[in-house]
Amino acid sequence: MSAPDPKTLSAETIVDFIGDIFARRGAESYLGERVSMSQHMLQAAQLAQQAGADEPVIVSALLHDIGHYTNEFPDDALARGTDNLHEEAGARVLAPFFPRAVTDPIRHHVAAKRYLCATDPAYFDQLSDASVHTLNLQGGPMTADEVSLFAKEPNLDAILQVRIWDDQGKDPTIKTPPFEHYAPMIARVVAAHQKDMT
Repeated sequence: MSAPDPKTLSAETIVDFIGDIFARRGAESYLGERVSMSQHMLQAAQLAQQAGADEPVIVSALLHDIGHYTNEFPDDALARGTDNLHEEAGARVLAPFFPRAVTDPIRHHVAAKRYLCATDPAYFDQLSDASVHTLNLQGGPMTADEVSLFAKEPNLDAILQVRIWDDQGKDPTIKTPPFEHYAPMIARVVAAHQKDMT
């Protein structure tokens, strides 16, 4: 089956569309890390599943870096955000199909790194060299005012946990299930969200 046309992207085609991105582009390097992009995202999802997370949180862990591929989505999908950073871009293109339980951890996974660096002295020491480099580009640890504001996020626990799995999902020796393992789960989350929207 061929990949869905991005111009006709819908709740019925989004899972196959994302799967096609994983298949075609997942082997691309992941920002200086020792794993590919698909290895990284699949490891984050596996960690979430092993921890017994709810399905929307597992899906969020799987798709947290999908914003690196937003050029795969139709031009109007990022109407005001073509220049946004990948976390915002990814959340925005997924928002029509997924609940906030999925998109909030995606939207805030960079901010969560900054938050954890400001609130947990041991957290910074666990970051990879590449993650430390991007932290500097992303504004460094949050200020006290930023921490206070971020702590009010309604899905804070899930946001922080997805960030931790993001940091842990960088081991080239780990074997994971393929994207297809998660496809039915993604479909269930999309279907539940579409039902809630009606």
